[in-house]
Amino acid sequence: MSRYKPIPFDYQRLDPAQMEQISIQLLEQMGSRRSIRSFSDDPVPLALIDRAIEIASTAPSGAHRQPWKFVVVDDPQLKLEIRQAAEKEEQRSYSSRMPQEWLDALEPLGTDAVKPYLVEAPYLVVLFAETHQIDQSGSKSRNYYVSESVGIAAGMFVTALHLMGLATLTHTPSPMGFLREILQRPANERPYLLFPVGYPAERCEVPDIVRKPLDQVRIRNLDSREEDS
Repeated sequence: MSRYKPIPFDYQRLDPAQMEQISIQLLEQMGSRRSIRSFSDDPVPLALIDRAIEIASTAPSGAHRQPWKFVVVDDPQLKLEIRQAAEKEEQRSYSSRMPQEWLDALEPLGTDAVKPYLVEAPYLVVLFAETHQIDQSGSKSRNYYVSESVGIAAGMFVTALHLMGLATLTHTPSPMGFLREILQRPANERPYLLFPVGYPAERCEVPDIVRKPLDQVRIRNLDSREEDS
């Protein structure tokens, strides 16, 4: 007997003019999004973090397995442990692991191995990717397209935070195994991204950067071949 049980899709088609207006507003809103490294310590309602996680969890995923866990950290001691471990790995990366080409690419962004925002932000949200699921009996079942699925959820999490007025940064200390140890996560979960979340500090500054225009990121049909011919 088939386990596929479809239900009607509840959808209302919008007027083209309304769709155009929404798209313009979204572009304006998302165009102001920036990764920040200077956070206010003003408290943020936990309900906002939870809602952003719920929004992120509407992301499509391989076989609808939703292979992610968002671990919310607001305990000062845990945040300090994470900062110390992250900075230890970052010091090694900046001093010996990263090739000069990578360091040169990071220089305009002003990054270094010191990460005060890991204790300054009210919350750290650590996103883990589940390689497989384990039921109560201990049986394992494989997850599919894990990196792709978790990556989409991460992007939706960032978008949700920005649209509700919060700021974040996608922090990727490498290697990240210490996050699983500190947060006592099971072996089937691997750290994927670390998000400090909060309000920007009063005098927060960001790098002066420009995003690529549409004609550099969108190709229609065989546009690139036509340009090369």
